Amino acid sequence: MSEKKKIAVVGGTGAEGSGLAIRWANAGHDVVIGSRDAAKAQAAADELNAILGRPALAGRTNADAVAGADIIVLTVPYASQLSTIESLAGLLDGKILVDVTVPLVPPKVSTVQLPPTDSAAVALQAKVGPGVRVVSAFQNISAHKLKKLDFKIPCDVLICSDDKDARMEIMALAEDAGLKGINAGPLANSTVAESLTSVLIWINRAYKIPDAGIQITGLG
Repeated sequence: MSEKKKIAVVGGTGAEGSGLAIRWANAGHDVVIGSRDAAKAQAAADELNAILGRPALAGRTNADAVAGADIIVLTVPYASQLSTIESLAGLLDGKILVDVTVPLVPPKVSTVQLPPTDSAAVALQAKVGPGVRVVSAFQNISAHKLKKLDFKIPCDVLICSDDKDARMEIMALAEDAGLKGINAGPLANSTVAESLTSVLIWINRAYKIPDAGIQITGLG
């Protein structure tokens, strides 16, 4: 495990957030599930603790979870991305904010529909300001495999940030979750990962598979 971190997973009651949360808790990090409803967050934490067989995770409101964390992982739907962050104003400065949201626009989720900024993560960085280090990561991981802790997910994670140290720190967290993090450069490059999600959804439907992913070749 990398250095032990305090991680708040905002939107952690969903499939992607809870899957990442249980993997980080299993690796030994302090993980708190965040939700607008504290009771719902605690119920999700209890479910994950039952899988782990120990009380490793806690559930709190988003604000309480973020206040006590070093790293915040945002796993809410794209439509709630900016409004959720606005509700946490003043609690994010000096921290790393990992954006897992993808600009999917129902019902055409298998068609790439990027925002005017070309990247949801770039828009998020502009929203929170330079005092918060935004990292884009984990958009292309199959959520239903994350809770299978003994399963090695054959999918690489593109990790982008304008802050090199933050990028490297989240690469280490990816490894702690049993994933391979790929240094994909500045935050603007997250456009690739964000748009790739719609392509993978299309591939899943076309080939009738549940979990298409990517792997970067040539790294040895």
